[in-house]
Amino acid sequence: MTGCFIVQPIHPDGVARLEAAGIPVRFASSPAMNVVAREIGSACAVITRDAGMDAHAIAAAGALRIIASHGAGVNRIDFDQARARSVIVTNTPGTNARSVAEYTIGLMLALARRIPEADSAVRDGNWDFRYSPEMVQLHGRCLGLVGFGAIAQQVARIARDGFGMHVAAWSPGAPDALLAQYPVTRASSLHALLAASDVVSLHRPLRPDTQGMIDDAALHAIKPGALLINTGRGALVDNDALRRALEDRRVMAAALDVFTTEPPAQDDPVRTMPRTLLTPHIGGTTEEALSATACQCAEQVIDCLAGRTPAHIVPAPIRDGKIDCAAPNNISRKIL
Repeated sequence: MTGCFIVQPIHPDGVARLEAAGIPVRFASSPAMNVVAREIGSACAVITRDAGMDAHAIAAAGALRIIASHGAGVNRIDFDQARARSVIVTNTPGTNARSVAEYTIGLMLALARRIPEADSAVRDGNWDFRYSPEMVQLHGRCLGLVGFGAIAQQVARIARDGFGMHVAAWSPGAPDALLAQYPVTRASSLHALLAASDVVSLHRPLRPDTQGMIDDAALHAIKPGALLINTGRGALVDNDALRRALEDRRVMAAALDVFTTEPPAQDDPVRTMPRTLLTPHIGGTTEEALSATACQCAEQVIDCLAGRTPAHIVPAPIRDGKIDCAAPNNISRKIL
């Protein structure tokens, strides 16, 4: 065994867990895949975050047995190459769910009360901002959840119990009993949910059937003046369509913590959208979530290298005879 190669920084608790188990740890000097391929050497395990692992990097690691994804998403890991090399892929579903849920609520409040603009107004000497319209109370409003996995479930509970919001969800795979547990009203379709919701929050994984799902048609169906929040995956939203909806004020404001390309380039049009709050994919960035996620990655590496089955192996689903690398990444997420 020649240790674990860590592509991007993880919480020190995870590193300590590996070292306590006698697994040497090395860090990439850069998450660029050409650098990873050059530096990975004889590592038996890899922990990676949103950089993923491409085919070239996997092929360069002759001793590789496991790729542990720091988070639930695995879209940037090349499953074709991993399967060809008998390398298992794991993820960490649920470790940051509470933190992302709390952040989603924070973004909702920031949009509803125009908090970033209010901060700028005071700094600019514009005390009369307090007389501005378009600030709303959340109590009694409808929150529409697109997807109903672990994060959305916690968002639903906080919004209902903390703010007295009515909560609805569109999630074709969610059992009626699960929705009743919170309780959440089932929407008959995505467009029906959008038409009824004052706030829309996106919580679906990125797959071929979800990419660009918030498009012109969806945004024409949305309730006029709604707020849109995306802490799911950037490519769920067609940004050109969102810009048009913001310019037409069909969407009053949007908060985006995730982007199609991360980080967005200097000339990416998403950076100049009106009435949009942008944050750098920090929904799960709390000490608690980072520690739990890093430690779960470490435990799965330890289990694999010890000959045990890790807790969260991600299947590479096969469709039409080919691996679908963007399909749901574990059984529990199929309810999304």
